[in-house]
Amino acid sequence: MSAVQLIREGSLARLVMNRPEVHNAFDDVLIADLTAALDGIEGDDGIRAVVLTGAGASFSAGADLNWMRGMAAASEEDNRADSLRLATLMRRLQFLSKPTVARVNGAAFGGGVGLVACCDIAIAAEGAKFALSEVKLGLVPAVISPYVIAAIGLRQARRLFITGEIFGSSAALAMGLVHETVPAEELDAAIDRVVGLLGKGGPIAQNEAKHLALNMGGMDVEDMQAVDAGNAALIASLRISAEGQEGLTAFLDKTQPSWLG
Repeated sequence: MSAVQLIREGSLARLVMNRPEVHNAFDDVLIADLTAALDGIEGDDGIRAVVLTGAGASFSAGADLNWMRGMAAASEEDNRADSLRLATLMRRLQFLSKPTVARVNGAAFGGGVGLVACCDIAIAAEGAKFALSEVKLGLVPAVISPYVIAAIGLRQARRLFITGEIFGSSAALAMGLVHETVPAEELDAAIDRVVGLLGKGGPIAQNEAKHLALNMGGMDVEDMQAVDAGNAALIASLRISAEGQEGLTAFLDKTQPSWLG
C-alpha cells in the first residue's frame, strides 16, 4: 500500500499521508511517495489546487521511530543523502506551481511542521498540537528551518527551535504558522471554502502571484538548493555526533540523556 493516497476531485488533488498507525510519521517511503506525488501534480495541467492532510487522528508526528533507529546507525554520508531527500520534498512543496492548502487535522511535529509551513494556506483543527522538538534529541530542525522561519519569523523560530516546546493551534495562529483555526467538525467546510476561493483565480496568475510573493520574500528555488545542501550536512553531522547519538539512543530506548541530569 502506498504511504500516500492521491484522490482526484475534478481539478482538486487531495494528498493524504496514509500511515495512520504511526500518526503519519516520516520514513524513506513516505518521503519518496510524497515527492513523487508532487512531481506528478506539477506536470498535470488538469490539477488547479492541492489539499495536503493526514489519515487518522494526526497530520504528521515527525520522524518514524524505526527510520530514526536506522539513521542513527548509518554513516554521515548516508545521513546527508537521507536529509537531502527530505529537503527535496520540502522544496518541491514550497515551490509547487499550484496553490497548496494544509488541512491540519491533528498533531504536526518536526517535519510535519515543515509541511505546514511550505503550504500556501494552512487551516488547523482547534485541538491540533505542534512542536519543533529536535533539540530534545540533540538535533536541530535543519532542513525545514528556512520554511518555518519564513512562516513564523525569526523571533518565534529562535524560541521554538531552542525550547522544543509543544504549542497549540491558537499559538500557531498567532505566530502565522496557520491562517485559520476552526472546530474539528468544521475543518472540512473551512477547507472547501478556501478551495472555492482558489477556483475563482486564473491558474497562470495564481502561479505568478505565488512566485512573486516568494521572490519578494527572498525565496528562490535555485538558492534553496544550496541552502538545503548545507542544512543536510549539518543534520548529518549532528546525527553522528556524541550528543546526537546519545539523544537518539535515549529517545529510542525511553531513557534520559545526560543533559537532563
